[in-house]
Order: sequence, then structure tokens, then C-alpha cells
Amino acid sequence: MRTLSIVLFIFFVSIAMSAQDITGQWNGVLKVQGMQLRVVFNVTKSGAFYTSTMDSPDQGAAGIPVTQTTFVNSTIKFEVTNARIQYNGALKNDEIVGTFKQGGQEFPMNLSRKTIEKEVIKRPQEPTKPYSYYSEDVTFPNAKANISLAGTLTLPKKEGNYPVVILISGSGAQNRDSELLGHKPFLVISDYLTKNGIAVLRYDDRGFGQSTGDFKTATSADFATDVESAVAYLKTRKEINLKKIGLMGHSEGGIIAPMVAAKSKDISFIVLLAGTGIQGDKLLLLQQELIARANGASEAEIKTTFQNNSKLFEMVVKSTDLQKLKTELTTKINELIKNDNSTEIPNGMTKEQYIALQVNQITNPWMQYFLKYNPQPTLEKVKCPVLAVNGEKDLQVPPKQNLTAIKNALIKGGNKNVTTIEFPNLNHLFQESTTGSPSEYATIEQTFSPVALNEITKWIQKQTE
Repeated sequence: MRTLSIVLFIFFVSIAMSAQDITGQWNGVLKVQGMQLRVVFNVTKSGAFYTSTMDSPDQGAAGIPVTQTTFVNSTIKFEVTNARIQYNGALKNDEIVGTFKQGGQEFPMNLSRKTIEKEVIKRPQEPTKPYSYYSEDVTFPNAKANISLAGTLTLPKKEGNYPVVILISGSGAQNRDSELLGHKPFLVISDYLTKNGIAVLRYDDRGFGQSTGDFKTATSADFATDVESAVAYLKTRKEINLKKIGLMGHSEGGIIAPMVAAKSKDISFIVLLAGTGIQGDKLLLLQQELIARANGASEAEIKTTFQNNSKLFEMVVKSTDLQKLKTELTTKINELIKNDNSTEIPNGMTKEQYIALQVNQITNPWMQYFLKYNPQPTLEKVKCPVLAVNGEKDLQVPPKQNLTAIKNALIKGGNKNVTTIEFPNLNHLFQESTTGSPSEYATIEQTFSPVALNEITKWIQKQTE
């Protein structure tokens, strides 16, 4: 649900003694979970000293001052202390063969004097302009949060009156296409629905892309107000059928959609794509267990992680005092590290820094809210038609536990129009997959199963006919 983010903050002043010349421009491409980031080192020399800058073209950064480089016997090392980054390589002719390290993770990355282009990733479902339908970039306010949200509204034709779906992204800051690991699932979904007569509004998460606001301090409840603002905006558009406004949320979005639908008579249907039906702490424990097993962890390791995290999550769920919670978590994590010799502290980080990082992650506003939130009482209040779908091989929101919990909660609340589908072989992103492991997401060419797209579209058309 949360994905790895590599941020390049680099600085260095170089000291080296060698007859070999490393001055000039060095180009590389850092590949991290399907993402590709171009990296450029610009090295100059004055006497025995090297000075350099670094560019990250894909992040819009250039001329970043960097420090701490050593170059001895053809071995070069760029060390980035405050960002916990290291690059170690060996100079071979006009290439540096090496490894980029950050936060305890390692990624192979070679540097060349020649300009290196990013590999073209095949995404055959991704539509290209000109589209066969009307597309308009829009902005709308969330007055409650005093922010502006930017997105794209697509209509089958510029003139007309259409049913509409608002797309709600999963956890982590994402743009209007829900871009992740080289895939743009919301662009693909939007394209398919619009071509089948359904308008779609998708938007950048608050504080991301062209939307304003602070993403880091927001919870699922805050994001629900963004969706409410999207509904209010659509009600001002003459092209929208006000009696046929629906929500489609993926993962965390599948928590948010029921929050809005339970309170608003404006919502005529909702679609939950891998939505959750069990409390957050239980979901994360189950998710961690399944992914660890798929990645080859031993049953002993899985058991230890489950026991440790169960204790930490329970502390968060029961807590009502943030400062007290942070103190207690610091003590508990320190105790767990002492009793577990397998714990690895990332290079360049002290144990105290490592523990503080863990505490901050588990106590940030979003995580606290998620761990404590049980979606079932809200689902019981949803009266509009609901389609809940999952992939059989979803390891992040396992289908058996969640589809059953969603269906039971809706029926308990008296909802008479509930449909659940478990699609064979699909993963959390609704791709046809082998194991369902997140490590496969970027390597699969398919962005979203055509079978799932067709079934979801037919269901929406039935609700809006």
C-alpha cells in the first residue's frame, strides 16, 4: 500500500589522489520498483581536489552541490551522509560499475560518460492522444480544508448529460492517473469507462501534482472531504446526470467511498476495488504475513514479525496520548531489537535514529487513523448499490477476508443491492499475475485486467440505465 520513495538529496566535496581522470559528466539511470530516475554527476578538479554537482533531471533538480568523494586505485565512492546515500563503483575504461545505496537498500547503477536514456516501458493499455472523447483539465475547491484540487474530467462527448464516476486513489500520494511503478491505472480505467458512455473525474491527491494542501498530515477522513468537494463540483456541471453520480475507490479509496456514500444522498452507487472490510491493524498484519511468505521468508521470521508488530499495533490502537505512545513505543522497539539479533540497522544510522524513524512512521496521523479504523460500521450505513471486487492473488487486501466482511456488513445494514466478485489470478492492482507479490507489479505489461474492466463497466451501466 505504501511504496518505496527514493529522494535524491546529494552534496559532496571530493578529495582524491589518482592519475586517472574522472572529471566530466557521468550519467546513470537508477531503477527502483519500476521507476527510473536519471542521475548525472558533474565532476571538476582543482589541484588535488575534486568538486562536483549532481543533477536529477526527472525530479527537476540541477546543480545540486555534493560532498565527500574518494577516488583511489580506480575505486570511487560518493558518500551522502545526511541523506544516508552511498554510491560505490569501480572505474573501467569509460564506465563506472557500481551500486547505489540508500536507507539500507541497494540498487545496481552504472555510470557512463555517454548520455543514457531511460528504457521504454511497454504499457499497451495506456491510451494516447488525441482521445476519441472530450477531456478537460479542471480545478475545484475543498472549502472545508481551504485547498484546491486539480484533475481531469472526461466526457463521452462535449455536449450531453452523462452518468459519472469519481475515482479515489489508494494510500500514498498519487496523481490523477494513480501513477505507480510505470502504470497509470486511473488513466486506463477513465479511458475505458468514457468510451462506454460514462463520464469520469479523477484528480491529484491533495498536496501532490497540481493540487494544494498538506498530504502528510491528512487521514482517510480528510481525503473523504476531498471526494465530497468533487461531488459538489460535479453538481455544477450541466453535462452530469445528478441522479447518477458514483464513486470508485481503490484500496484505501475503498475505505473512503463508503464514508462519503454513508453520509450523502447524492451518491447513487459505489465500486470498491480491493476495498477493505476489516480493521486496519488486522489488515496490515495479514498483508505483511502474506507478502513475506511470497518473498521467501521463513515461517520463523514471519511468526516473529507478526508477534512484534501485533504488540506495536495494539499499543497504537489503545493509545489516547500521543507523547506517551511515542515514549512507550521507543521503549518497546528498543526491547525488541535487544531480543532479536537479526535486526539490521541501515548504514549511516544509529540505533536511536532507527528507532525514532520507526516510531515516527507508526505514529503519523495517517497510520494512527488507519490502524484504528474499522470500516464495518460505516459499511452498514451504505444504502446505495455496491460492487466490491478483488483479485484472487491480492496479497495486500486478501479477498476471502475482506469481500466476506464487506458483504456481511452491507447486508447487516439492510443493503439490498450488493455484488461481490473475486477475479481469478488477479493481484492487488488487478493485473493478471503469477504470485500476486508486489515485486511483480512493475514487470507486468498489463495495467488493469480487461475482464475486470468489462465486468465493472457492465455493472455500472446496469445501475445507470
